Amino acid sequence: MSKRAVYGLLDRSILRRAAADAFRKLGPRKLVRNPVMFVTGVVAAFVTAIFIRDVAMGRGGLLFTGQIAAWLWFTVLFANFAEAVAEGRGRAQADALRRTRSDTMAKLLLHPDDTKDDPWEAKPAQDLVAGDVVLVEAGDTIPADGEVIEGIASVNESAITGESAPVIRESGGDRSAVTGGTVVLSDWIIVRVTAVAGSSFLDRMIALVEGAERQKTPNEIALSILLSGMTLILLITVATLWGIARYSATDVSVTVLVALLVTLIPTTIGGLLSAIGIAGMDRLVRFNVVATSGRAVEAAGDVDTLLLDKTGTITYGNRLASAFIPVPGRSERDVAESSYLASLADETPEGRSIVALARGHYGLSEMSDKTPTKIIPFSAQTRVSGVDIDGRRFRKGSVDAMLAQVGQTIEQAPAVFRQAVDSIARTGGTPLAVAEGADLVGVIHLKDVVKPEIKTRFAALRQMGIKTVMVTGDNPVTAAAIASEAGVDDYIAEATPQDKLAYIRSEQRKGRLIAMCGDGTNDAPALAQADVGVAMQTGTQAAREAGNMVDLDSDPTKLIEITEIGKQLLMTRGSLTTFSIANDVAKYFAIIPALFVATYPELGRLNVMALATPQSAILSAVIFNALIIIALIPLALKGVTYRPIGAAALLRRNLLVYGLGGIVVPFVGIKIVDLVVSAFGLA
Repeated sequence: MSKRAVYGLLDRSILRRAAADAFRKLGPRKLVRNPVMFVTGVVAAFVTAIFIRDVAMGRGGLLFTGQIAAWLWFTVLFANFAEAVAEGRGRAQADALRRTRSDTMAKLLLHPDDTKDDPWEAKPAQDLVAGDVVLVEAGDTIPADGEVIEGIASVNESAITGESAPVIRESGGDRSAVTGGTVVLSDWIIVRVTAVAGSSFLDRMIALVEGAERQKTPNEIALSILLSGMTLILLITVATLWGIARYSATDVSVTVLVALLVTLIPTTIGGLLSAIGIAGMDRLVRFNVVATSGRAVEAAGDVDTLLLDKTGTITYGNRLASAFIPVPGRSERDVAESSYLASLADETPEGRSIVALARGHYGLSEMSDKTPTKIIPFSAQTRVSGVDIDGRRFRKGSVDAMLAQVGQTIEQAPAVFRQAVDSIARTGGTPLAVAEGADLVGVIHLKDVVKPEIKTRFAALRQMGIKTVMVTGDNPVTAAAIASEAGVDDYIAEATPQDKLAYIRSEQRKGRLIAMCGDGTNDAPALAQADVGVAMQTGTQAAREAGNMVDLDSDPTKLIEITEIGKQLLMTRGSLTTFSIANDVAKYFAIIPALFVATYPELGRLNVMALATPQSAILSAVIFNALIIIALIPLALKGVTYRPIGAAALLRRNLLVYGLGGIVVPFVGIKIVDLVVSAFGLA
């Protein structure tokens, strides 16, 4: 498997560009989008002006004022740098995608019948319009997004998905959508163009991963309003301190008041908020999932119910051998041996699963050197397959076909045989009869096997408070059996597109957020209705346009990872907000005593960190306030470690780690900075 390049946190090219972008983002038009950093930038410019004035007038205290101005600018730059690093990682992914595009020429069919032998003319791909019909042959690049209307071909989609294994694309069904920029490896297809240059899937993907179309999500907007409100309140509070200081005959400079304001407003989360949102979408891209908006990522974090198809998601999708049931007078090993030998030349998934079960449970691998003298391939007419080996005839097939081969009716078959066939059929499995010569040996139980890890994953989702619902076209008895084995909370049997849509709407009316995946045109209504609709890249154009996410690996179980990434995004934002607000407590103990200790000596008791001087205390708090942003950038980009625990346990963990940690870390950090500042005589 050949995935696209993954760009690490310390990629030099990204860091170099991010450092330059941090300065470009100092422009007022860009800075004003982040109110907290905008206020910090304004007061930094104000203190810089004071410093320049004091230099011109030859006033004292220049070292202190100059350092405060410098560290305020560093605070803004570090916040810009965090956002630029997050954007840089997305931009690097986008550049890698751009390199997959080339100046492609299309074979535009001219005849209205649009068949392979019709005349065509070469036309640049960028000049195609929706509705054009093009011929794509082996070795050609598919010029634009479209639907296969004739033919079948093997297509290399590694430019989009990162997967080196080719996929089959054919007209009709759910494998008819093709993506511009992919390459046909064999045969030919005729494609009707559905998206032109500039609006293709690849173009939208580039724009999304590079963040060009990223808008703030509702949670981000709400948090920005909260942070802006806190900043305004603290701005008014600090402004009133100047009057209080004058009344108490305390000399408090504007520089000190500005330092107090910047250290108390939530600069930490304000500086990292944008980077957290961008990194959330970037994590999805690393999982080969493209979200059309940050809103979809956040919705994934709040999902209450997951709708998952049974086939290929909960089960493997192929009927696999699960048991050998003997008739009286025979043992399970006899059935396993006969089934094994009858399947030696069977290359179907069912045949290979029979061989694997016989080898794994009965150690029959030493029999693989037996050479069949005659092979009976399976056919739809006979519904029987097998081999002749050393004069012995081994056959397996459908029950009625095998009974006809041995000259028996179902009523003449042993009671154990009949009971096994009935039991397997009732649970949705497929019984295969096995015979050696004219004698029935037993029954093979074929079933769509539940993936072994899926029950554990559903249990983890249940811990998160997420309800899992299996959607299947099976009858209710079969659906109930598989649902019980898989551990899902509910199931919809004999499901139609209308049933899916009705269920989603019913759950949404109860205030729940729903996620589902699909790949067919019949899934499009439900994908559009769901709060998180994950369309498969291998699916139809209608499905991809209806969903708000596209899974490039076409793995329906990825819904679980998408949900975890969404929750991780919300957890990261909440955790760093908690940390940001909590670490202001230590700054009160650092700066408030420094402001008024001369007038009110009793405040010296609040100097629990034993900071060297009032100037050192203020400068240390400002320096720590800037450095903590740069220290938290890796956490903002990587995300807080997610664990599937309940909401109450999650809240306790958040308060303990990031609440208490947000109080303790600044006390230690400010003290360390104070020791350095004092040792070098910087204050």
